[in-house]
Amino acid sequence: MTTKRKPGLRRFLYENSLSIVMLGLFVLFLAGQLVFGWMEYNSSHPLALSEYVTSGEFIEATFENWESEFLQMAVFVILTKWLRQWGSSESKPPYGKDAVDEDPRKHRHDPKAPWPVRKGGLVLRLYEHSLSASLLLLFAFSFGMHALGGARQQIEEGRAITTLQYMATPKFWFESFQNWQSEFLSVGALILLSIYLRERGSPQSKPVAKEHWKSEDE
Repeated sequence: MTTKRKPGLRRFLYENSLSIVMLGLFVLFLAGQLVFGWMEYNSSHPLALSEYVTSGEFIEATFENWESEFLQMAVFVILTKWLRQWGSSESKPPYGKDAVDEDPRKHRHDPKAPWPVRKGGLVLRLYEHSLSASLLLLFAFSFGMHALGGARQQIEEGRAITTLQYMATPKFWFESFQNWQSEFLSVGALILLSIYLRERGSPQSKPVAKEHWKSEDE
């Protein structure tokens, strides 16, 4: 069956609608965080909006949340390579091989394969772990910015402290752990709920008529 693709701009918007909407929501909610955070902060610390953007308060609050998201995604991507949840749409089948386990080196001469697959060697070795590596790098960057923003916030409040000193405080780790635990709770809930519950039309759900204890590929 040949699928007719939409022309021009309509095709671009349709084929990329999920990422466009997600990024649009990100910008919308980040703007909301900025405006309302500034209004709250400005009630006790008069500051221009342009100054608030670079304040420790805004930097710390923003990256504190980003770090937990990237950590959760990186760990989830890595753990689902080896760990299983029977019946969950978020897990590979508990037994046998899955398509994602196939050795890409078998497709080295496939002209449609991504360039790193055709190149092979170290390039392919890096490419076949590039998703988790990118997420871990984004986590490390956000983790560092959280520490930097928190230390700056302390300095703005009159406390002399370095970024490393701030990272050794209970406050820094409290901020981190309170976000990390919620991320892993939400992922764990999705893994377990997807065994029994369905969302028709969503690739994050098994088919509605699928048996509870059957994986999507079984």
